[in-house]
Amino acid sequence: MAKIKLSKNELKRQKDSLQRLLRYLPTLVLKKRQLQAERRRVELLLEEKETALRQRVEALSSWVGVFGDDFDLRTLLKIRAVYGGSVNVAGIDLPVFEGMDFEDVRYDLFLTPLWVDRAIEFVRVIASIDAEIAVLKRQLEIVAAELLATSQRINLFEKVKIPEARNNIRIIQIHLGDLQIAAVVRGKISKNKLTERAAAVAGEERP
Repeated sequence: MAKIKLSKNELKRQKDSLQRLLRYLPTLVLKKRQLQAERRRVELLLEEKETALRQRVEALSSWVGVFGDDFDLRTLLKIRAVYGGSVNVAGIDLPVFEGMDFEDVRYDLFLTPLWVDRAIEFVRVIASIDAEIAVLKRQLEIVAAELLATSQRINLFEKVKIPEARNNIRIIQIHLGDLQIAAVVRGKISKNKLTERAAAVAGEERP
């Protein structure tokens, strides 16, 4: 711990610092709760989307397998753009998935299987869910990092900064109190000496 000045100015500075810490701590605690709630919300949504993705992939695989055609649907899936924005949660910006556009790929209707049109739409939905899952995972990363930093800051305030400020105030107050007592004692001693000196002078002046 850094050495503190045992002065009235330092006492005021330490008291002001303590008040700021005590004022800011509830804000950090509230932020932590909001982040914990957001993390849980995103985890549940991510679980839901991953389940939906798995079910659609399984459905597509079994569906394509039934037709038995050796056809690569990826050649007909071209992403034009992925749209997204951001939302502020507990003071941090989180990316949000808003949608995805695909290019219209031309193919020979006579040379491709009849089920391809439907399959393309199915694959586009899968690609969109997959893109949303990637954004949700990024949200979790950001929330987890901010939650860790907020928790560390709360611990720093509760276990270090606030106790340290209170201890500094106590030390300074004890020191200033000792100085005040010492000043009173010195004042009394000086007064007694003056009284004794005045009595001695008065005794010398008597005939």
